Amino acid sequence: MKNYDSSHIKNIALAGHSASGKTSVVEALLYKAGATDRLGKTLDGNTVSDYTPIEIAKKCSIYTSLSFYERNGMKVNILDTPGLFDYASGLVEGVFAADCLLITVSAKSGIHVGTKKAYDAAVAHKTPHMFVVTKIDDENANFSNVLTNLKTEFGSSVCPLVAPIIKDNKIVSYYDLLAGKNYKYDAKGNRVDAGEPDPTYRLDGLMEAIAEAVAETDEELMMKFLDGEQLTHDELVNGVHNGIINGMITPVTCISSVDLAGADLLMDQIEKLLPSPHETAGIVGKDNGGNEVKVTYEAGDPLSAFVFKTVADPFVGKMSFIKVMSGKLESGKEIVNATSGGTEKVGKLINLVGKKQVEVPFAGAGDIVVATKMSVNTNDTICDASRVISFEKLVFPRPCYSVCVKAKSQGDEQKISGAMQRILEEDQSLSYAQDDTTFEQILSGLGEQHIESTLSKLKTAFGVDVITSTPKVSYKETIRKKVKVQGRHKKQSGGHGQYGDVWIEFEPCDSDELVFEENVFGGAVPRNFFPAVEKGLQDCMKKGVLAGFPVVGVKATLVDGSYHPVDSSEMSFKLAASIAFKEGMKQAQPVLLEPIDMLTVTVPDANTGDMMGELNKRRGRVLGMNPAKKKGLTTIEAEIPESEVHDFAMLVRQMTRGEGEFTLEKLRYDQLPQMLVDDVIAKYKTDDAE
Repeated sequence: MKNYDSSHIKNIALAGHSASGKTSVVEALLYKAGATDRLGKTLDGNTVSDYTPIEIAKKCSIYTSLSFYERNGMKVNILDTPGLFDYASGLVEGVFAADCLLITVSAKSGIHVGTKKAYDAAVAHKTPHMFVVTKIDDENANFSNVLTNLKTEFGSSVCPLVAPIIKDNKIVSYYDLLAGKNYKYDAKGNRVDAGEPDPTYRLDGLMEAIAEAVAETDEELMMKFLDGEQLTHDELVNGVHNGIINGMITPVTCISSVDLAGADLLMDQIEKLLPSPHETAGIVGKDNGGNEVKVTYEAGDPLSAFVFKTVADPFVGKMSFIKVMSGKLESGKEIVNATSGGTEKVGKLINLVGKKQVEVPFAGAGDIVVATKMSVNTNDTICDASRVISFEKLVFPRPCYSVCVKAKSQGDEQKISGAMQRILEEDQSLSYAQDDTTFEQILSGLGEQHIESTLSKLKTAFGVDVITSTPKVSYKETIRKKVKVQGRHKKQSGGHGQYGDVWIEFEPCDSDELVFEENVFGGAVPRNFFPAVEKGLQDCMKKGVLAGFPVVGVKATLVDGSYHPVDSSEMSFKLAASIAFKEGMKQAQPVLLEPIDMLTVTVPDANTGDMMGELNKRRGRVLGMNPAKKKGLTTIEAEIPESEVHDFAMLVRQMTRGEGEFTLEKLRYDQLPQMLVDDVIAKYKTDDAE
């Protein structure tokens, strides 16, 4: 394969709302460029991007896929990101690795939450972006309405590059506003000159809008525009190009992925208008001393590269998706992992077209490549030993929905642990850990579909089947009254008997751990038995008397007792302490404590009232409301019981149609309302019995 420098590479990512046509656009580009020999369809399950079993089954993108094509001396790397909110980490990966974001908008359904999220991500990361209006051939498509809504939603920087010419509710041609040419397409998607369009179409206004947008990017062009002079084709192209880079212009184009109309125009726009890596501002890293180092995409500089994605492939092994920031990444060369401090050799390097692999000896600055069987992880920086630097890590969405996971077959626990370790390397928005209180294995992700696809991969790729359930709430028990009780253990049998006798005062305290003191006079209990008494109490703290939850907030003071010179032993006093604890807990007004979380939820202003009502239903206590950073959103802060938020991720998504978001932080424990105590005790005692 040809060696491309950073001025001849284009890195683009497709993003947008689910079902807005991202994968179909990728198919059209690859097919039109000759990178594939057939035009796949999502519904048929034969697209290049969606090739995993679960993607084929669900007929949608779940993972960010990588493809490329070569055209006119350019290499174009394409990242197809998922649109479903459960797979939001894919957007993070795509926005970082791409030098321009193509945001797809359906001409049929228009702007959705996913459109806004993609746009906001591009703006936040300062990634150049443009809109691609898809499904333009649909009978219910309306390009004009979509364009108007894009301008209304995203501002005056939005301007069209192509205008479909419609007659009798059908598109008859596409007018290239930059070139001033009108094209129609044959059955194979090849364009031919369509002649001048009917003068009744209002193209002058659209062309005037482009000229004005371009003029605003340069003072000389503005003077020329104000003087009434026509801007040349090159001036328009260069102006749009510069406007995209500096964020002053957000162009809009259109495409039919069915008959390939507009596909070649989009490819021309990618080549001529979108920035190459060498035209971007580069990236700032830090050396070992914490000093900032500006890195641009220069081939002659020492190697520096960033791992932005990992795939745990059961057949190929670990696949590390890498963007080369400077220098050259060569297979077999020894590199430094600036994140871990270790060194290793670069594995086999491949370019991908979906699952198809093309081996390459190296990747130059600005390129995206996949390395196999390396021990690097997502967010690692790899570099040459002559310049060790590290780049800022990507921030992935935090898990917000959890399930309890158990092996379906006995003995598979170890297999689950190993497989999950590999999956966690791949997906940074997952977590898998044991709850310290309930001792359940908890898998957490971004929603039901995220968990479902993870478990599907666990089964299909690693051969492990699991059972899921709702995680138990980590309740605790404590006391509200001071009591003094006796614990006496006496057992007589042949030979030595067992005898231990203690009097212990139990009282509430603020500690999460048992506070043990002794206040025994006259040697009623020998000092050498004190540790046994404390050990007996510590063991009992693990399981309370109400429903077997861990006990907190107890102070125990050993005040009296008796012993037998022959029959007393450490075990006898340990058992006596246990008897005292259980009796003391019953007498000291035991209560259940429930975990309380701090909730910060951001919703559209129109949903604020509904969210407040929902929080009240869930026993939440609203602390305050404030306007969010983004206009039209409100942030609500509230304290809410953990038992009430298991399905909160789905609630927020359904209520706000995906626009809302929230975070939860563990706050404290409060006493469970008495009206709920019996139900909790009955439920958890039943669970324990099972």
